[in-house]
Amino acid sequence: MELSTPKDKTIPDELVQIQAYIRWEKAGKPNFSPEQQLREFEEAKKELLSELNKGASIDEIRKKITKGEIKTKVAKQLQDKKYFRVDKIQRKTRDLVQLVNQYKSQPIEETYTAKPKALTEFEKFAKIKEEQDGDDVINKIIYKLGDKDLLVLVTKNSSKTKVYLATDLQQPVTLHWGLSRTNAGEWMTPPPDVLPPGSVSLSQAAETQFIFNDDGSTLKVQYLEILIEEDGFVGMPFVLQSSGNWIKNKGSNFYVAFAIQPKKVRKVTEGGKGTAKSLLDNIAELESEAEKSFMHRFNIAADLVDQAKDAGELGLAGILVWMRFMATRQLIWNKNYNVKPREISKAQDRLTDLLENIYASHPQYRELLRMIMSTVGRGGEGDVGQRIRDEILVIQRNNDCKGGMMEEWHQKLHNNTSPDDVVICQALIDYINSDFDIGVYWKTLNENGITKERLLSYDRAIHSEPNFRGDQKNGLLRDLGNYMRTLKAVHSGADLESAVQNCLGYRSEGQGFMVGVQINPISGLPSELPGLLQFVLENIEIKNVEPLLEGLLEARQELRPLLLKPRDRLRDLLFLDIALDSAVRTAVERGYEELNTAGPEKIMYFITLVLENLALSSDDNEDLIYCLKGWDLALNLTRSKNDHWALYAKSVLDRTRLALANKGEAYHRILQPSAEYLGSLLGVDQWAVDIFTEEIIRSGSASSLSSLLNRLDPVLRTTANLGSWQIISPVEAVGYVVVVDELLAVQNKSYEKPTILVANRVKGEEEIPDGTVAVLTPDMPDVLSHVSVRARNGKVCFATCFDSSILSDLQVKEGKLIRLKPTSADIVYSEVKEDEVQDASSTNENDAAPSAVTLVRKHFSGKYAIVSEEFTSELVGAKSRNISYLKGKVPSWVGIPTSVALPFGVFEEVLSDESNKAVAEKVHDLKIKLGAGESSALKEIRKTVLQLAAPPQLVLELKSKMKSSGMPWPGDEGEERWEQAWMAIKKVWASKWNERAYFSTRKVKLDHDYLCMAVLVQEIINADYAFVIHTTNPSSGDSSEIYAEVVKGLGETLVGAYPGRALSFICKKNDLDTPKVLGYPSKPIGLFIRRSIIFRSDSNGEDLEGYAGAGLYDSVPMDEEEKVVLDYTTDPLIVDDNFRKSILSSIARAGNAIEELYGSPQDIEGVIRDGKVYVVQTRPQM
Repeated sequence: MELSTPKDKTIPDELVQIQAYIRWEKAGKPNFSPEQQLREFEEAKKELLSELNKGASIDEIRKKITKGEIKTKVAKQLQDKKYFRVDKIQRKTRDLVQLVNQYKSQPIEETYTAKPKALTEFEKFAKIKEEQDGDDVINKIIYKLGDKDLLVLVTKNSSKTKVYLATDLQQPVTLHWGLSRTNAGEWMTPPPDVLPPGSVSLSQAAETQFIFNDDGSTLKVQYLEILIEEDGFVGMPFVLQSSGNWIKNKGSNFYVAFAIQPKKVRKVTEGGKGTAKSLLDNIAELESEAEKSFMHRFNIAADLVDQAKDAGELGLAGILVWMRFMATRQLIWNKNYNVKPREISKAQDRLTDLLENIYASHPQYRELLRMIMSTVGRGGEGDVGQRIRDEILVIQRNNDCKGGMMEEWHQKLHNNTSPDDVVICQALIDYINSDFDIGVYWKTLNENGITKERLLSYDRAIHSEPNFRGDQKNGLLRDLGNYMRTLKAVHSGADLESAVQNCLGYRSEGQGFMVGVQINPISGLPSELPGLLQFVLENIEIKNVEPLLEGLLEARQELRPLLLKPRDRLRDLLFLDIALDSAVRTAVERGYEELNTAGPEKIMYFITLVLENLALSSDDNEDLIYCLKGWDLALNLTRSKNDHWALYAKSVLDRTRLALANKGEAYHRILQPSAEYLGSLLGVDQWAVDIFTEEIIRSGSASSLSSLLNRLDPVLRTTANLGSWQIISPVEAVGYVVVVDELLAVQNKSYEKPTILVANRVKGEEEIPDGTVAVLTPDMPDVLSHVSVRARNGKVCFATCFDSSILSDLQVKEGKLIRLKPTSADIVYSEVKEDEVQDASSTNENDAAPSAVTLVRKHFSGKYAIVSEEFTSELVGAKSRNISYLKGKVPSWVGIPTSVALPFGVFEEVLSDESNKAVAEKVHDLKIKLGAGESSALKEIRKTVLQLAAPPQLVLELKSKMKSSGMPWPGDEGEERWEQAWMAIKKVWASKWNERAYFSTRKVKLDHDYLCMAVLVQEIINADYAFVIHTTNPSSGDSSEIYAEVVKGLGETLVGAYPGRALSFICKKNDLDTPKVLGYPSKPIGLFIRRSIIFRSDSNGEDLEGYAGAGLYDSVPMDEEEKVVLDYTTDPLIVDDNFRKSILSSIARAGNAIEELYGSPQDIEGVIRDGKVYVVQTRPQM
């Protein structure tokens, strides 16, 4: 709105408006109400009147406050009637799927190795010369001169130093050279007794002609020998002259040192496993040359780029690690070498040109290349935003101030740097300059609007006051002064501003000795881009950051098509995109404050913005894009007040967390081994190596996104009444707390005392260790995963804790004795006394002890294959018999797949066949090793079983039974297809010796030799959805309620160790038309398959009384499943209420019908195809 201000006889309205605008800008351009606007005008007038009262004239005031473009800005605001308000840009509607990149580089060990190359004629000549000399070689370098070479060989004998130079250049060459006494940049005229015959002395140099050899060899070289008897020289600078041209070393002087370069003591990490080792070894060898200057480092990096590219992902990771060690000052930047800025610039341009070329031609490496370019930057000092994080660590280390206020500020800077940091930095400088007067520190803070309360309000609060020693003064003033420039560069947008200018063009007139600069605008930019960039620069310091974030992201979207293919000045566009990306991160961190009082809708909107930013910077972003679509749908549900908005948003949040975890793990796999290996070679500080990948992750949008998710999670859990716990197995327990990183690492352990395990990671496939009474974890294994079933069957309390503060409290109680009391949605825990353990253990003794379980050995019946009508307990397990029993008894609308089986004893018969004699002998020997306690023999047995040959009679019988049952015979598609089927059968048999199954049978003292494996053969139904039903709710034990989980695609993602949650629901048996959704799916992957056959394990050890053997052994499809990244926003099960209700009701009805058929609770697996329910197996619910 336009505001008419009260007339003032002394101060013109125009100046009041300008002063008010200046105040508004300084405040961060907040959106003021009309009342606040009036107050701002009054304050502006008071400030100007105060200036008048101090003796300033109106003209002086006008001159002071109307600098630059301020008048134009104020006039535009008044014209647009948008005074004291930031206009938002209009974002385009885009098809998010068009943003998907599916560039995946394979996570492989180093496939590239430096091949021993054949020596060139010149290299052979150099080798012979080195061997002939006989003296100690101090230095040997071969420089490339286009397609020719230059050898420099320095040897030492007694006190004499000999420099031998040779080149295969064909034109006469003159050496222009000098000597250095102190450093590499020094030129001195060589003493007369050192000059070879025919040399000419000049000022600070000499010139000597090379001599052509005439020894009759095929290689024509010209050479020169210089003998130096004096010991006081450290090296020799030189250049060459030939045919009127000066020949230099990539734009700088050649230099050869006369001393052996000291090598750093190296503590090498495990042989460089998981790295491009040969490249990293090269980097380490060249570091002593690279540390001379940025020019040397960038030129060496440019020389190594091809080797890195050939080594693939790990090669470029090696370059990134090296450049980041440089940017974080872990490596020497300059060592006794003076270099002109333009020489550094030329070397840096050469490196970034090469990186730009790979970016254009190898899209799968773009994310790594962006990080390398960001680290190198335009001046070799890296991305300014990242330098904020890096340099505070250096300041603390250099000045011995790692605790107190400086550590608290460091944590704030790492978490959310903001313009406040400029003020804090200035306050520290003022405090030190005043000889540590703490009043001066607070005066600077308070004058700039920072109170003690504000310092305490940060996510990482600053509680302490600075307290430095006198001997720290000079170092801190120097380092904080430099740091101030970095802070201002980010928070005033200087880094972004230069990137914008490089793309849009600018002209700077020369002044004095400085030459003028003219940068032409890049051609072919989208018409909207310049306006967006101008909007961004004008609002870079805005307090309410939402309009700025929208502008930054719209600019990145407009820029994106230009970055996808080679084009003129691609590098400038890349640096602009990197600067925009960095500005998003900084703006979001600044915006945390306004989210403190925001509702869930605003936090969700911020999440979409940050997730969009991360997706735009990621190579393999399909999962991120589908998460982004999920958040858009969640926002629409929230705005339309849908009852399920919080439940659905929670599923998208869980999926986004998984995507971030996957990204973090990928970074760690790709970067950390290289950081550790190269760090050990270069003697980098251990702390810098340890946090390397963590700092890389924190420097991107992933860290901001994770912080936003943590803000939203408790809101959603409260709104959807999800509580702090998900209880998978509700058992009261008393035990001693033991904290472990992952359950897998302790699954074979046996605890003597009752133990409550607090495990950071639980995948779902693990065994629960003996002696464990409870497993508590922040991880989210499926309720129906193996470990969940084990926990319920073993009467072990098992629960997921979503509250980090509760989890931290439990971890602090390590070693203490506590009692867990689960309720329907919570776990109450408390410390107890030692004497209560005996009571608890005696109470649970009967429950916990396994029943006496025995196996009956099965024998070969004489049949290699049988049809379902022949299934009996002597021939097949419960899985096959249950499917046979269901046929013809279930309602007609429930489908049962056709089945045949390889009965018990077939494996043993095949193993005893004469054709498999060698395999049988090897299995026998390995079983003896296994009996002696060598658990590594399990893997060897599995590999050996896969070598079995199929007896011809087995093939004939299986073919006959499958065809007579109407099933397709794989061999009809060719011998190769039968071989695939045979391999799948052998994998099922081999799973008898998987670790989980073997240790499980030992735990309940079953004789593993008595375990027999039938194989149930079924045609795979190409499922739209798969489900598992428990006809009694396993969490509550309520027999009147069915519990089920549903996934998209095949059921392996449900029962296997695939991350994420399935859609879960309950349904009352007396109201099967009203299913209630408990949670929406967060599994990112669905499995799909062509028409195929599955071979299911069916042992005599499954579903025994007191022993849950189901799920221990493998079911193997003949064909590989295709992994598909899922988009739930187009899935009718999620977006169509009627369709979902129909499908879930059908699943519940099928479960109820099967339970009625058996008369007992059932654990049922099945699939949905075109709306029809198929049941593929059922067994008693454990």
